[in-house]
Amino acid sequence: MIKSQITLKQLEAFAFVVDTGTFRAAATALGTTQPNISARISALESALDTTLLIRDAGSVRLTSKGKRLLEKARHVLWAGEALIEEAGQQVLIEERLRLGVTELVACTWLQEFLRLLKGAYPKLRVQLEVDLSSVIEARLMEGQLDLAFQNDPFKSSAFASDALGSESYCWVANPNLIAEIGRAPRAGDLFQHTILTHSKDTQAGHALHAFAEGQGLGRHQIVHSSALSACVPMVLEGLGIALLPKTLVRGEIASGNLLEIAFDWLPDPLSFYARYAPTRAPLFVGKAAKLASRAMNPAKEEVHDK
Repeated sequence: MIKSQITLKQLEAFAFVVDTGTFRAAATALGTTQPNISARISALESALDTTLLIRDAGSVRLTSKGKRLLEKARHVLWAGEALIEEAGQQVLIEERLRLGVTELVACTWLQEFLRLLKGAYPKLRVQLEVDLSSVIEARLMEGQLDLAFQNDPFKSSAFASDALGSESYCWVANPNLIAEIGRAPRAGDLFQHTILTHSKDTQAGHALHAFAEGQGLGRHQIVHSSALSACVPMVLEGLGIALLPKTLVRGEIASGNLLEIAFDWLPDPLSFYARYAPTRAPLFVGKAAKLASRAMNPAKEEVHDK
């Protein structure tokens, strides 16, 4: 028996140093200090009587023995987690989930997801980052996030991409502006006004520019925002027409504060995915991805329950 010669914290530190690339990043991810991470790795190497990592200036790399043992270390960590899950003692999982989401997720179904997650893992701590999908993916690739809710397309295919659902776009304006342009304006009339929408470096942003160019319309009317929520008060004030995900303005449409415009062009729906690295992520990350699908699609979940 290994008794106390090797601990799960040591194996966890080993895996996180490899995944994040540095001792400092691993310490940040695990909520501890760099000296603690160094001490755990040294103790593990001493117990195994081998060198697992070679410390270079500013980075680390696995030895050949370290590569072979890393896979075994992950299996031990997964087995420990599976033991807790099988016993129904998820309350013992006191880990940190580093979660990256887009602003639209944060403004819509994130709260429901966090409620479901709290019910499944009461002691799980969530470290949240809200940013553009491209930034979130970069953080995921750097090993700084465990789970991301983001939009395609993706630069890397090295992660699991569980489809969560999609959100359609709509054109909206306040009633005063609608009285001026009508409920079904032509493209030329639409682009006489400011168009409030997504950041330029998004799929919808590129599609809108391509549409305007194809129609010979002035693209200078398009005002991009990296904060979608900032577009809503602007369109409510009549500062422009907005092209936004419908879920973001559904309440304003229902109340009559905004009216939907019947226009025959829309960008493709915004597809959402839960992305994580199954070859290294804790088991609870994959289960959190499934909870995200429930949070985004509550109506489907209700039908399934019936």
